[in-house]
Amino acid sequence: MTEILAAPQLNEPALSDLDAWWRAANYLSAGQIYLLDNPLLTEPLAPEHIKPRLIGHWGSVPGITLTYAHLNRMIRSRAQRTLFVLGPGHGAAGLNAAAWLEGTYSEHHPQVGQDVAGMRELFRQFSFPGGVPSHASPHLPGSIHEGGELGYSLAHATGAALDNPDLLVACVIGDGEAETGPLATSWHAPSFLDPATDGIVLPILHLNGYKIANPTLLSRIPRSDLDSLLSGHGWWPLHVEGSDPTAVHEQFATVLDIAMDRIAEIRTAARRGVSTPALRLPAIVLATPKGWTGPRSVDGVRVEGTFRAHQVPLGGVREDPGHLALLEQWLLSYHPGELFGPDGAPVARLREQAPVGDLRMSAAPIAHGREQIDLRLPAVSDYALPVDVPASSTGEATQVLGTYLRDTLVANPANMLFFSPDEHRSNRLDAVLEVTGRRWREATVDGDDRLSPTGRVFEVLSEHLCQGWLEGYLLTGRHGLFSSYEAFTHIVDSMVVQHAKWLVAAAEFPWRETIPSLNYLITSHVWRQDHNGASHQDPGFIDHVLSKRPEVARVYLPPDANCLLHVMDHCLRGRGRVNVVVAGKQPALQYLDDDRARDHVARGLGVWSWAGTGDTAPDIVLACAGDVPTQETLAAAALLRELVPGLHVRVVNVVDLTRLFSPDRHPHGIPDSDYAAMFGPSPVLFAFHGYPWLIHQLTYRRPYHHMLHVRGFRDNGTTTTPFDMCALNGIDRYQLAMAAVELVPRLTGRAAPLLATLAERLDTALAYTRRTGEDLPEITGWTWPGPAEP
Repeated sequence: MTEILAAPQLNEPALSDLDAWWRAANYLSAGQIYLLDNPLLTEPLAPEHIKPRLIGHWGSVPGITLTYAHLNRMIRSRAQRTLFVLGPGHGAAGLNAAAWLEGTYSEHHPQVGQDVAGMRELFRQFSFPGGVPSHASPHLPGSIHEGGELGYSLAHATGAALDNPDLLVACVIGDGEAETGPLATSWHAPSFLDPATDGIVLPILHLNGYKIANPTLLSRIPRSDLDSLLSGHGWWPLHVEGSDPTAVHEQFATVLDIAMDRIAEIRTAARRGVSTPALRLPAIVLATPKGWTGPRSVDGVRVEGTFRAHQVPLGGVREDPGHLALLEQWLLSYHPGELFGPDGAPVARLREQAPVGDLRMSAAPIAHGREQIDLRLPAVSDYALPVDVPASSTGEATQVLGTYLRDTLVANPANMLFFSPDEHRSNRLDAVLEVTGRRWREATVDGDDRLSPTGRVFEVLSEHLCQGWLEGYLLTGRHGLFSSYEAFTHIVDSMVVQHAKWLVAAAEFPWRETIPSLNYLITSHVWRQDHNGASHQDPGFIDHVLSKRPEVARVYLPPDANCLLHVMDHCLRGRGRVNVVVAGKQPALQYLDDDRARDHVARGLGVWSWAGTGDTAPDIVLACAGDVPTQETLAAAALLRELVPGLHVRVVNVVDLTRLFSPDRHPHGIPDSDYAAMFGPSPVLFAFHGYPWLIHQLTYRRPYHHMLHVRGFRDNGTTTTPFDMCALNGIDRYQLAMAAVELVPRLTGRAAPLLATLAERLDTALAYTRRTGEDLPEITGWTWPGPAEP
């Protein structure tokens, strides 16, 4: 165990007041789990005072409230701006109690006042229909972290600390949570945090020994091994351990003062430009019994200090008089008559434990999005590619975007960051590295490329860590972009779900400002995995995101570089959304100039009249979404124009997939009349970037849905050429043209020779690919043939 130098102990009055606050918070926490009425126990506890359904998690609460009490003491003495992040989110009864004691809960929820009626409401609403959940949801003042799914607390805390030089982020990590993959990688934070320009993260690893039913690993390994694990990641472990409240209070106060002195030393040295590699960031290891101060045993079975204290340590209280009496004994052990006045308000000595104003952790403006700075964005037109004739020139969409993002970073040097799992350069965003480096605070050697202790690009081979850092950064009001290979964005599926749910719930509370949007740039996509093959071919992340609430979910498939610029400009300006932008990084045809791209993106979809055969009612509608499907659709339209003169073709390109929803299902959905005018009443052949069933799901209530035929990824993948990849899944130009011929009724009598010609051309193209390992030059070099002959 780490040796702790002596520090001044708490005097008796200070210790007594701190312990009183802790007891009050524990009482309020237990009351939330159990009580419907009689909040001050002014009459004997009766069954009708107990909730019919007992829902909550008691086991970690005493350690959480203990930590909160000691942080408050530190904040009062040092005026330290502090954000509290709670990993064991189901211990939120403790944070509800803390916010109520500090007065902020009542400020934001006036119906939960600091009186008897307010206490009754605080208890009643917890895990109750029409009330609040048992975890740290957006209803809780001071929170940025849900905690319903474990593993993200330390990553969120690290993201919140970035570019917040005066902030301390106190992060309580449950020892069960510490067993998750995301949390395990999050210990790397010291390798990326710059104490000169960033805040400090103070992890508090709470070892209470058990999960729901099993012991926790970190509580059972030797303390020397735990110290080595933390030290190896760059932390200085400091220990607080025991079950005697007085001794633990004294230890915690001493350790926290030592930790804060070390933090001040590190900050001062860093801001003077002095390197202090021997000074590691402190991390507190708090070991206390699970369910501490609760029932020690129930029905002769030990509870405190075991897994049985994890959730509700006393069940059947309404039905079992013995359990009811034990609950009353437990609640009275906190001496509520000493802690709350007859009116239910906390007594003066408790109120005095709270820091002043915004220094209260439950009142932190940064947690409520009230310290945001809008991005200064350059003009898109300065970066747009010239497109004089559609589909006649090529460009690399993400490379073009990189120059726009480079200058966005220059204009926003302290509130814009980029995150990528070692793929920033691979995704062709190199231009950003012209003005910054990759964040790196470990050793460097000759041959390293643009590593910097202050870099604005964060690259680490953990999608969880990139996502968690970005979420923490966004939740505290700043801006960023996560770029990743398409197939592996799935790794953060559950993280984006939690974030989307947070956004929806947070919108219900006017005291929370809407935070900047979570923006994904998905590239290296399914159709251009020439080197990696099937393992890298999965476009399903967009399905996942579009299954979330329409208030937040957006998916964009810009067909070219100029559309990508306008889409990303729109996304970076947005608030409260999850934006998924899918764009290729390879050289590709460019279709729209700046003005037309701006208009097309604003509409979200539209008819490309230059690619069709005029305003005549079409025989077939060729629709497309995605850069490769767009190219193959246009090539199919050109084939039909060549082989079937007089066939009326309309080409529709979709950028914003949510436009396809019915307007009653999504706010971006266009009216049925507009949809019908664009897609009906002719057969529609839709070439789609992703799984074809998604388009059917979006449009199943639309007019003429029975006329819709979708081609997309059929999970046929391998390492092959771009054209062969399209052919494997039936979205190449020849198969699209063949499908169109079969869908047009008036071609029935002459379809056979047309289909034979197209099949022959497909066979020729595939044979060339198999023979040479490349696609036919007339395919790789294809451009739009220009206006049709009159």
